[in-house]
Amino acid sequence: MRSSSATTTLPGDPPGGRRAMAVWGIGVSVYFVAVIFRTSLGVAGLDAADRFHVNASALSTFSILQLLVYAGMQIPVGLLVDRLGTKKVLTIGVVLFTAGQLGFAFSPSYGMALASRALLGCGDAMTFISVLRLGTRWFPARRGPLVAQLAGLAGMAGNLVSTLVLARLLHGVGWTAAFAGSALAGVAVLVLLLLFLKDHPEGYEPEPFPHQGAAYVRRQIAASWREPGTRLGLWVHFTTQFPAMVFLLLWGLPFLVQAQGLSRATAGELLTLVVLSNMVVGLVYGQIIARHHAARLPLALGTVAATAVVWAATLAYPADRAPMWLLIVLCTVLGSCGPASMIGFDFARPANPAERQGTASGITNMGGFVASMTTLFAIGVLLDATGDDYTVAFSAVFVLQTLGVSQILRLRGRVARRERERLVASRVETVHVPA
Repeated sequence: MRSSSATTTLPGDPPGGRRAMAVWGIGVSVYFVAVIFRTSLGVAGLDAADRFHVNASALSTFSILQLLVYAGMQIPVGLLVDRLGTKKVLTIGVVLFTAGQLGFAFSPSYGMALASRALLGCGDAMTFISVLRLGTRWFPARRGPLVAQLAGLAGMAGNLVSTLVLARLLHGVGWTAAFAGSALAGVAVLVLLLLFLKDHPEGYEPEPFPHQGAAYVRRQIAASWREPGTRLGLWVHFTTQFPAMVFLLLWGLPFLVQAQGLSRATAGELLTLVVLSNMVVGLVYGQIIARHHAARLPLALGTVAATAVVWAATLAYPADRAPMWLLIVLCTVLGSCGPASMIGFDFARPANPAERQGTASGITNMGGFVASMTTLFAIGVLLDATGDDYTVAFSAVFVLQTLGVSQILRLRGRVARRERERLVASRVETVHVPA
């Protein structure tokens, strides 16, 4: 049965259409480039270790610092998007992540490379929430789940470019030329952004909202956090996203090459499979949730369960190396983690009014990146402590999944009650609106 909350057109909904797709597409292109830069280290991890002469713990620090900055920026960025609008925040983001990618290309030392990744993470942090906000300003509410999944799909396309194109450039033209050349994509999207992007359609300007310094910040954060839907969104994002993020961002290639004995080319193909699976599953999840809102939690928990089972089977395989068919299943299932993490926004979005969407999205988006950062660090430390025992190191995944599932189960009842109350209230308001 189709959920009415997923299909009802709300008063003041923007019309969508071709112009909406064009403007939103510019925002998505910025996110696409940001993900290329974010995941570029995933195909260069072994090269970075050689270039800067660092061990596993130090190598993981690149991604940890980048994600630490990203996660720490989510609430401030959400507040900035609510206050300044999408275009200004995206512009700042493009300048920062392009400078970070360029700095990484020319870094002569480990310290400067770390600073460059931190700068990149700061700019990257400003993209996804801005794109989500752009979607809510240009498309009807009923399109929200699909638009969010399509944005995530664009991010995976960026990951695919990083895996296929940047990896070949890296080994073809060298470190500096590959990273500096990729930075030109940031310049290109900056030009598009400045010339053509608009925060909202004409006639759909948001109502003026008073901003009162620190009081406004506290009020926005507190009001968003009080909503159980925001907190559930955070924990769904936390629990679902990180296994694939950790695999693609840094540790997948070393695991497949060093622990599983695959060539770099074969390992790259498996990383590509994760991305392709993500893109297919994202379209499926978006369509299902748009039609059946009640499917959100079963899809999220089902993804967590499937990920845990396939990771356990891979790590516990009795032979020294898992068979190729099992690695293919692992990478295919990991591809569902990204789309499942987008479900978190489908809990936070309806729980908050338009003037809090950026802040609520920022809180939600922190979840997966905090989990990824924690797991990246734990795996690096455990690899060094155990002499590169990937079975022990990757077992950290199960600890965070257990924590996340316990919080999801704790909050789900409260969120369901609040959503029923809002649905009843909206129906009452609709009945009393004069014709």
